Amino acid sequence: MSHGYLTPRPNPRLLSIVMPFYNEEEILPSVRQHLTEFLDESPYACEVIAVNDGSSDRTIELLVEWSQSDSRIKVVNLSRNFGHQYASTAGVDFASGDAVVLIDADLQDPLQLIHRMVDEYRLGYDVVCGQRVARSGEGTFKKFTAWFFYRCMRVFFLKSLPPDVGDFRLMSRRCVDTLRSMHELHRFLRGMVAWVGYPQVCVPYERHARTAGVTKYPLRKMIRLAWTAATSFSPLPLRLSFFGAGVMTLLAIEETVRALVQHFTGNTVSGWTSLMVVICLCNAALMIAVGLLGEYVAKIFEESKARPLYVVADTWNFAPRTTVEVPSGTAQTPAARESLVVPEDVPVRSPVEVVKISR
Repeated sequence: MSHGYLTPRPNPRLLSIVMPFYNEEEILPSVRQHLTEFLDESPYACEVIAVNDGSSDRTIELLVEWSQSDSRIKVVNLSRNFGHQYASTAGVDFASGDAVVLIDADLQDPLQLIHRMVDEYRLGYDVVCGQRVARSGEGTFKKFTAWFFYRCMRVFFLKSLPPDVGDFRLMSRRCVDTLRSMHELHRFLRGMVAWVGYPQVCVPYERHARTAGVTKYPLRKMIRLAWTAATSFSPLPLRLSFFGAGVMTLLAIEETVRALVQHFTGNTVSGWTSLMVVICLCNAALMIAVGLLGEYVAKIFEESKARPLYVVADTWNFAPRTTVEVPSGTAQTPAARESLVVPEDVPVRSPVEVVKISR
């Protein structure tokens, strides 16, 4: 991991814990119990930014009920399901602490590890990642694909990406501010944090199995995240298509020489099969190259629309102000415009909009 120059610092005056939720009704009572115990015992002030990512069950109702009984719980309700990376981004945008911890709501990552992360933060590290040394409750296939993914990413795409880490990490305020200045639509947060730099270190831990509910990252979403990670950090896939075109060119030259030899020796009928094979291979390589090029062009097209990363419908327990600076990277429904209160340093994706608060 990168070290750089370390400047010791005190405990954070406020620690923000960001938790995205998507259909976590079954596990939420357990999350509430464990997180409340952690907050009560914490030696530093904490806030929890709970982001409801368009859940279709009773997750938002339970979060609102929790926030009404505990002012430390702040709820951001997105207008629909935008995905884990965007919900996490929303939580980081709304966090106001000196240090921000990003953790999933499935209780697979131990809350007590946050104290060890804060210890490293006090030594001067700006990013403290939780590194999984064991993954309970996961099959051999998932463990192998995760291992293979991180090694490929480090070798071909992003050498600074630490192996065997998820989104569970602590980030300093300056790291968070830099991260919030990165507005790309296709987001791979753990890679973006690694790209930012700053002194980083890993804290090893054993990841627990889920106690309730089911994983929200099936194979389809894992493949999509891996593809986003690969294409967002490197043009290597396009360069590989160029390499494949070179291989096909050499094969075509070989077949051309063989065809000329056959022609001058009077054996012009034979070779039809090999000719068809070469044509099919060349066409396949061409279509793959065009497909990869189209993928990058599609990303450019989506970025050019400059749409907000997420849409906020409602918020709870954010401190009231007369005027509020609303991040233009967020969009809001009319109801949210009357009640939304956001931290004053929320990042701006385009010009800032000022919203009057009716209460």
